[in-house]
Amino acid sequence: MEPQAEKPGEAEGVRVTPQLLKSRSGEFALDSILLLKLPGLGLVDLGCLGACLGLEWLDLSGNALTQLGPLASLRQLAVLNVANNRLTGLEPLAACENLQNLNAAGNLLATPGQLQCLAGLRALEHLRLRDPLARLSNPLCASPSYGAVIRELLPGLKVIDGERVTGRGSEFYQLCRDLDCSLRPSSSPGPSLAEPQPWVEPGYWETWPTRSSSILQEACRQFQDTLQECHELDRQAQDCLVQAQQALSSAGTTSSFVF
Repeated sequence: MEPQAEKPGEAEGVRVTPQLLKSRSGEFALDSILLLKLPGLGLVDLGCLGACLGLEWLDLSGNALTQLGPLASLRQLAVLNVANNRLTGLEPLAACENLQNLNAAGNLLATPGQLQCLAGLRALEHLRLRDPLARLSNPLCASPSYGAVIRELLPGLKVIDGERVTGRGSEFYQLCRDLDCSLRPSSSPGPSLAEPQPWVEPGYWETWPTRSSSILQEACRQFQDTLQECHELDRQAQDCLVQAQQALSSAGTTSSFVF
């Protein structure tokens, strides 16, 4: 990522002062500050920030910092955001023994060696050097082996750039990476793919022409005639049954008087 351009009137930048820290935190004593947000202030010098010995959460994103020297005294620091600055090294953070979450996306870190200083931080589990949503990255992220190198250099990490690499859920991210690799075009010749074949015969989806109305009318007429014949046959059958019942009834009455 290219360094940020200096804004007119900000060539000297802003320096962290006790007054700035007290006004931003609302605390009177610097060592009482636990959480501090200093994003986008044009900071170029961290000044007395190292005096905030109790600081646990610090946001320095969107400034113009080139070094983090004063942070070496912040032994309680657990969460640090230095995204979108001009950092070429993170060496002072080697003393931040409680650091758990570090966001350094959008800086000038060019080689994995510049992250070697983080290898001794046993509490460090979350590291971000690239943020696609914010369009922030570092030169070292352009390497195809970037992810593997970081995992080898810092094996204690659980989440890199928002993706879980170890522990519960890491299998899902690994599956996504494998799918991405399999979908990338390969320069090496591979087995030729079979030509796609249609699922159905030609003309399957074509619409059939509608039958003429005269044919439908003739069919309806024939159906009505047949239905009428059925009604007539049913009527004749009913008449036959009535006559048969009457004949049987008469025969039964006559036979009752024969001795």
